Amino acid sequence: MTHVYGGYVSRLIEELGRLPGIGGKSAQRLAFHILHMPAEKAEQLASAIVEARRGVKYCSVCANLTDADPCLFCANVKRDANTIMVVEDPRDLAAYERTGEFHGLYHVLHGAISPMHGVGPNDLTIASLLKRLQSPDADVREIIISTNPNVEGEATALYLAKILKPLGIKVTRIAHGVPVGGDLEFVDEVTLSRALEGRRLL
Repeated sequence: MTHVYGGYVSRLIEELGRLPGIGGKSAQRLAFHILHMPAEKAEQLASAIVEARRGVKYCSVCANLTDADPCLFCANVKRDANTIMVVEDPRDLAAYERTGEFHGLYHVLHGAISPMHGVGPNDLTIASLLKRLQSPDADVREIIISTNPNVEGEATALYLAKILKPLGIKVTRIAHGVPVGGDLEFVDEVTLSRALEGRRLL
C-alpha cells in the first residue's frame, strides 16, 4: 500500500523496511517522522549515515569498528596489554565497556562458528588474532573468551581454546551468570561484571 504516498515516500518506506527489526508499520512511522523533521535535521541524519558508511573501517589490530586506525582501545597505552577479551561483535565490546570493569584489550571475531549457517573459522578474524598473539612485541598472558552463551558461542570458545592453548597463554571463559541463549549486548552491566569476575579456565 506504500504506492498511495507517491514515489519518494514509497521508496523511503521501502528502504527503511529493509533494516533489521523494522516491519512495514515501523518503516512507515519512521518515514513520516523523517518527513516532519526540519530540513536541516533530515540532512544531518542523511549525512551521518553516508559519512559512517564511508569512513568507518575495521581496526587493523583488533577488528573493532573505528574511524581511526588503530582504534581508541588499541591506541590507549593505559590499557592492560597482557589481557585480551575475544568477543563476537562490536556491540559486545560496547556492553563490556559500559561495566567499567575490564581494562584490557579486545579482539572482535565478527561472528561465531556455525556450520548450519556456513560460517567456519576462516570466516572470522581468528587468523589475525593468532598473528597478533605471535607478534614479537606481544606479551599476552590471558585470553578471555567472551562469546555468547549459545551453541555457536560455545563451539567457537572450544575451538579457540584448542588452538590457543599450545601458545602457552592462559585461556578463560566468562562465567554463566549470563543467561544461556542470550546475547551479551542485552545483558545488564552487573551480570556482565560478575560473569567477568567468575571466568573459568578452558
